[in-house]
Amino acid sequence: MRPVSRRDLAVVALGLALAAWLVVRATYGSLPPLRWWLPVPLAVLAVAEALGARTLRTRLAAERTARRGASRPAEPGAPLVRRVEPLLVARLAVLAQASAYVGAVFAGVWAGVMLHVAPSVSRLSAAGDDTVTAVVGVGCAAALTAAALWLESVCRVPPDEDGPQDGARAL
Repeated sequence: MRPVSRRDLAVVALGLALAAWLVVRATYGSLPPLRWWLPVPLAVLAVAEALGARTLRTRLAAERTARRGASRPAEPGAPLVRRVEPLLVARLAVLAQASAYVGAVFAGVWAGVMLHVAPSVSRLSAAGDDTVTAVVGVGCAAALTAAALWLESVCRVPPDEDGPQDGARAL
């Protein structure tokens, strides 16, 4: 698996911001009111992935420490380290990559909405509430993207300590 390209996320977000701006510009009068709580599920996913990244990072660090200390006898009273299943880490990496793209998509859509409604606040009464919703949406989507990228970075396999060094080749 390759890591998610930040450039690809930016292209998706910018492209969808432009598309959403065009759609909202053409159909704003017929859209239902945008409620502030619409983007909240993105924030819930962002919190869940950030907590998952923190927990996984702690468990992986404890497992690596336990492996390094396996040559020494265990200290009395030392906590037992529960092994992290490699398949779980692979599944979390896939979830992180998918969530990063979902966050970029919604960041672009909410940014497109915001680009249309923010300048219209003084002219349209509904635009004020819709601007608040769009700002919350961009923030929640950006938080999801950031949490997903953090979870993806936690899932990366560290370089092998016993492997070849820079410049060394295996024949």
